[in-house]
Amino acid sequence: MTISVVLPGALRPLAGGAKTVELQPPGGTLQTLLDALADAHPSLTRRIRDEQGALRRYVNIYIDGEDVRASGGLSTTVADGAEVRILPSVAGG
Repeated sequence: MTISVVLPGALRPLAGGAKTVELQPPGGTLQTLLDALADAHPSLTRRIRDEQGALRRYVNIYIDGEDVRASGGLSTTVADGAEVRILPSVAGG
């Protein structure tokens, strides 16, 4: 099972400059995918998940265009060949 993780410009330096990281997680959930991403690029972990392992409030993740916060969070199923996009929230006034 291979998953493509697309990173925003702000996170690319933490992944060696890669725009996309190809991963083969041992399971089929967002949790196992993020664990595999943390193993491959440990410095990304703190920018995506908090100390308890939950998604940070200002990080949005989409699996094939679907927001994971509306589809199960970390337990969301990630199918083989899926594209996962990690995007920072944008705020301002």
